[in-house]
Amino acid sequence: MPAKYINTVKNLKSVERESILGHLSIGVKNHQLLEQQRSSWYNQIRYLNDHLLQLDGNWSILFEYPIPRRAKRIDLLIIANDLIIVLEFKDKAKKYFSDAIYQVEDYALDLRDFHKESFGKKIIPVVWASDAPERPLGNLENSDLVKPTLFANNNNLSKTILEAFEYHSSPDLEKINVQKWNNSEYLPTPTIIEAAQHMFAGQNVREISRSHAGSENLTQTTEAITDAIKEAKETGEKIICFITGVPGAGKTLAGLNIVHSVEGNSGKGIFLSGNGPLVTVLSEALAQDHTSRTRTPIGMSRREIVFVKNVHHFLDFYHNNEQVPPEKIVLFDEAQRAWSAEHSKRKFKRDFSEAEMLFNIMNRIDGWAVIVALIGSGQEINTGEAGLSEWGSTINEKYKDWKIYISPDLKEGASSIANYKLFSKTPEGLKITEVDSLHLKVSIRSYKAKRVSEWVEALLELQSKEAEDILKDSLQEFPIFISRDLDKVKNFLKSKTRGTRRSGLVASSGARRLRPLGLDVKHELEVAHWFLKSKNDIRSSSFLELPATEFAVQGLELDWAGVCWGNDFRISKNEWSYHGFSGSKWHNVRSKEKKQFIKNKYRVLLTRAREGFVIYVPMGSMTDETRDHRIYDETFDFLRGTGIPELK
Repeated sequence: MPAKYINTVKNLKSVERESILGHLSIGVKNHQLLEQQRSSWYNQIRYLNDHLLQLDGNWSILFEYPIPRRAKRIDLLIIANDLIIVLEFKDKAKKYFSDAIYQVEDYALDLRDFHKESFGKKIIPVVWASDAPERPLGNLENSDLVKPTLFANNNNLSKTILEAFEYHSSPDLEKINVQKWNNSEYLPTPTIIEAAQHMFAGQNVREISRSHAGSENLTQTTEAITDAIKEAKETGEKIICFITGVPGAGKTLAGLNIVHSVEGNSGKGIFLSGNGPLVTVLSEALAQDHTSRTRTPIGMSRREIVFVKNVHHFLDFYHNNEQVPPEKIVLFDEAQRAWSAEHSKRKFKRDFSEAEMLFNIMNRIDGWAVIVALIGSGQEINTGEAGLSEWGSTINEKYKDWKIYISPDLKEGASSIANYKLFSKTPEGLKITEVDSLHLKVSIRSYKAKRVSEWVEALLELQSKEAEDILKDSLQEFPIFISRDLDKVKNFLKSKTRGTRRSGLVASSGARRLRPLGLDVKHELEVAHWFLKSKNDIRSSSFLELPATEFAVQGLELDWAGVCWGNDFRISKNEWSYHGFSGSKWHNVRSKEKKQFIKNKYRVLLTRAREGFVIYVPMGSMTDETRDHRIYDETFDFLRGTGIPELK
């Protein structure tokens, strides 16, 4: 989708303003909004004309260039030979407001990451506030393709642009082909929060997530589930589909898309999750977005969000009665975390596992029904989570009449899903259909590096050479660093949170002795604030005060993460050693199940970042035996030995 209007500097001088305004007004249907916008455009063109004489006549100026991921348009773009200059215009503004700075930086970062013809190009964001005081240029250089944000007013706009051009442009670099640039592919990868907001506002998943192979895989998976739903309707059968994938592959996104789009969102589908923080954050983000778009009071908007529910509340409602749910399609996110019968009885005095309860409830429906279980294999992180095998045994023992859709990976047990299988040995008499596209192979969270999950798996399995090779050969665009200086880690993360990019510290819930460093994993986190507040709010993740544990971040994501390593998972004699903390001492964890939980915690923490992360290993203490420096040293030496560079 190209810009609404484009011309060269020399030709623009002779074009009537009304002609330009006519182009810019196309498609704006709200009369009141159009009048306000026309006034701003008129002033923008008028002020711009005062500066055109100073600019190179061969440069191109683009008005209202679309950024689909933001559902917005860039006010003004200047293609200046090899440079892309992004301008956010604020008419009559007397200050350079932070919202304008975040906005123009977001546009520049999105062009850098998702706009094909902008790859490798220098991009200069400029806030143009018409009546603001002049601000010195300051530092013009950084190590990023998106250069430091500049500030201009009506008096010094051309001077600011020309000085930036003189500093950044190189005559050795090829000039940008403006027509190709204007019609470039745009391949966005939204966060799960952005994706949910766009879908709830009526956009299709194809439009908001078109990132390389990941989008193709995601679309094929969605279509496979849609076909299974059609089959269930036509045959009157009951079907369960299992979607698996590498961490960050978009399982939750696929689930949200399916349940939101099925039957034209007629209320026949529901999205369930036992992940309380995910439900809380998604529900609040959707409510806030609904309020922003419709001006509905926030309380009413919260009541509008009905298709995302906590699975425990859903099961409680139908427990010990025979009511039939109106939803014929249930999406169960993080289904491997469904509680076992023992834990369910201890927690809620239920006699069945949550997998069996869901089958029982959906079996009450007359005719067809579909369960879609989204499996984050290798991510069970808490006692009582029954894992994938519980679903297999429940089907085999009590629900053999249900038809099963799985990927070959889930049948055979692939490394990408931690070698988990639905059945240890496939039982006879079950109707099993294998569909390749039910396994999501490509991470769209780590859109800059497809092999992050493989690197994490190699690291956790002590395959040092393999981890080093993956890091060296495949993760050049996905920075991973290690440091023993927390202040240095925080400064690095803050430098990366431009625009509305989000950073945060994460740590294992078992890393209890990070507390002397100000990292208290026992402190109750307000997850909606942590994930949604702006970086200047002390409750925000980007303020870097409170770490989030694996329970808070599972299923969600950050752009940049600081992974704070604890002594619950440490290297000892070239092997992982597992520990819990009680009273005033560490103790060895001997249970195989609990060891796996600890390893899975770190798998979750190491796969939260979209753009890169830093591992922080404390220095430890010479006097506090619960923070023995030798323990930290050995873990650091192992991690550093896999080729992870130290943060400078």
